[in-house]
Amino acid sequence: MQSQPADSVDAIIEQWARVRPDLDTRAMEVFGRIFRLSRAMGDRMEKAYKPYGISRGEFDVLATLRRSGEPYALSPRQLSAALMLTTGGMTGRLDKLERAGLLRRSPDPHDRRGLQVTLTEEGLRLIDEAVAAGLAEESAALTALNAEQADQLAGLLRELLNATAE
Repeated sequence: MQSQPADSVDAIIEQWARVRPDLDTRAMEVFGRIFRLSRAMGDRMEKAYKPYGISRGEFDVLATLRRSGEPYALSPRQLSAALMLTTGGMTGRLDKLERAGLLRRSPDPHDRRGLQVTLTEEGLRLIDEAVAAGLAEESAALTALNAEQADQLAGLLRELLNATAE
């Protein structure tokens, strides 16, 4: 038997074992928990970003600009590629963030036909606060593991992600 208390995935696995004992459900156990963890943490991150007036998607745009380093500017195409979004999806996010004064769009000084998206001072201040709030939320969730377990889990997930990446 297992040392941890049962969770909702265990109940699903037990049901499958009763009706289809021939199935190896190990993958279902792993990915079912990854999906549930992702959804739960996504909800927690939405709550962490709400006081800053941004969604997770908008956070991603601001964080991508922030991580790019000074002058915190990228083209809309670079942002779309980094976030794996269509240009239409990106335009909506950029419109909202620009209206909020968190970024500005301007002609690209290196490409007459292109645009450049740049964090404003307010956007820089906000993303620095929001990333700290989000990281605090993630760190709080991670206290369920000790440092060695967290490192091991990060390595295992990296290995699995690399093996499944297209």
